[in-house]
Amino acid sequence: MSDVQLTNIHKSFGITRIVKGVDLHVRSGEFLVMVGPSGCGKTTLLRLISGLESPDIGDVHMGGVRVTDTPPRDRDVAMVFQSYALYPHMTVRENLAFGLELRKLPRKEIQTRVEEAAGQLELAHLLDRKPKQLSGGQRQRVAMGRALVRRPRVFLFDEPLSNLDTALRVQMRGELARLHRKLGATMVYVTHDQVEAMTLATRVAVFNGGKLQQVGSPLELYNAPTNQFVATFLGSPSMNFLAARRESGTLSGPGFSLPCGVDLGEVKDVKVGLRPQDLRVQGDGEFSGTVEAVERLGSDGYAFLQTAAGPLVSRFDRGTNVQVGDNVKVCLLSNALHVFSADGEAAILHPGDERPRVEVPA
Repeated sequence: MSDVQLTNIHKSFGITRIVKGVDLHVRSGEFLVMVGPSGCGKTTLLRLISGLESPDIGDVHMGGVRVTDTPPRDRDVAMVFQSYALYPHMTVRENLAFGLELRKLPRKEIQTRVEEAAGQLELAHLLDRKPKQLSGGQRQRVAMGRALVRRPRVFLFDEPLSNLDTALRVQMRGELARLHRKLGATMVYVTHDQVEAMTLATRVAVFNGGKLQQVGSPLELYNAPTNQFVATFLGSPSMNFLAARRESGTLSGPGFSLPCGVDLGEVKDVKVGLRPQDLRVQGDGEFSGTVEAVERLGSDGYAFLQTAAGPLVSRFDRGTNVQVGDNVKVCLLSNALHVFSADGEAAILHPGDERPRVEVPA
């Protein structure tokens, strides 16, 4: 196992700046997931770790050793790409063994590693098949196995599940999590899928515009996002945001007034953040609006409303009958209020806070 330290990383392609001064420490043995929208720099960072790209400014360390100028073959990392990149003329066994043969390992060692990886990934009965005879999930397991047999210091995953259907993605997420628990290896995983981030990661690093926005455990980022972008990116449906103004211990906006038990100092204008999971459609509440769409999930669902304050998404329970066109009331569960600066750049208050997190100009 090995940790990875990125220090003041900058990377541009032509005149386009992709990574803008990123500092990130991947701890030894952790499963770190990098998330963010397309073009935010997460895949470039993965390639910088692997050595496929070199930083314009900054350093990469592995296990305390500077590897910024070390070629990929000498970094002892294994990368699994979005495309399976299997050799179609080779069997599963040959695909798994190929990289080890290039490294001229003893045949007995190669056989042992291939059989071990095949057992861990449930590929033993497929070793003599060729890629065209495999399902998408099986091909992805072979791609993972090809990395696994190398026994690298660091595993790198670049959106490896994006080509799979929904059921296979769920299955493969479980297999990846199981594999990490068994190996205890350092894994860095890139995705734009927040579900993968929340279910796989020991820590999540959120990027936007080439900059690191926040890093922490999935629950830490969900419960205490550092700004509006992080709050929007994690959680489904996304957090609601409503413009509000502080008035005598309350946060008020068009058609609503919410108590705020924490003194926010001189700040006047804010954005209120409300997770749909913390709202309920019921007979009475702080908000009222017209149902424009309904998403039913079996035991419960989400109502998409238009209110005087703007769009609002709220959860409803199984026993609540919600139809498009209904005028409904929405209640906020106690102690579930997030408050951000008016520009969304800073979190002021999260549920459970006893004082403001930052001082924001009035």
